[in-house]
Amino acid sequence: MKKICFLPLFFLIVLYAMAQPEVPVDQWTGKTILLIGAHPDDDTYSQGTLAMLQEHGNEIYIVTLTTGNVGTQDTTLSMTDLALIRKQEELAALKELGIPDDHYNNLGYDDGMLEYQNKKDVVAQLVYQIRKIRPDVLFAFDPGKGCQRWHKADHRAASYLTADAARAAMWPLLFQGQITVGGVKAYTVPAYMFYDSDTADINTWVDISKYVDKKINAISKYVSQWSSGWYKYTGPVLSPEEEKKVKENLARRIKKRNGVAVEGFRYYKGLPDGIGR
Repeated sequence: MKKICFLPLFFLIVLYAMAQPEVPVDQWTGKTILLIGAHPDDDTYSQGTLAMLQEHGNEIYIVTLTTGNVGTQDTTLSMTDLALIRKQEELAALKELGIPDDHYNNLGYDDGMLEYQNKKDVVAQLVYQIRKIRPDVLFAFDPGKGCQRWHKADHRAASYLTADAARAAMWPLLFQGQITVGGVKAYTVPAYMFYDSDTADINTWVDISKYVDKKINAISKYVSQWSSGWYKYTGPVLSPEEEKKVKENLARRIKKRNGVAVEGFRYYKGLPDGIGR
């Protein structure tokens, strides 16, 4: 049975209004941004915003949980082959956004298997990344507001693992060895930008009009995930004809509101215990 949640309209309106960033996203500068995703292309949900934030003098880090080593229909590729391909695709995409290679970290779990890993181990690694990077804003898959958000397997796992890690990172007696031996300190993430949210939960739309080309150029680097590369990888470079076709298809997928290219997020500010409320 599908769970249905009801909240008084006035309460929803108040929550929505309170959830807006005090400073609009397009005016953020000097912030440290951490995006946690499940696969090497999960930052595509946010690449227009990331390009803008990078240009505005923010420092952006990307942490990916899996190598993406299963995501193909080409059976001639091994898991090792695909992991290496997808790493290079991600670095090429981040280069288009202006994000340096040393700001990317992949934790190395197998694609499609994230929810079957030892949860404590995964959370510990994410806690360490959060404590080390100390982000002003954490971008992550939306675990859901009020009701659980459905995601496909790795995305679902990443959303909850990230939320759990954000909560654990603030408590100095959790994963204490990181503090006593690892040289990091407990850290409370002050704000979040959740992507792939339910449409009704999106409260922040970012105008990415000036960064659409960067977003399209970045996404087009994932050759193994687009067009013929999905069935028979011949990359890393697309033919001019196929590149044109891929970019045209990507341009049609850019979200628009009132004719303006946008990316939508659920912005949340506060303790991690309230992420789903």
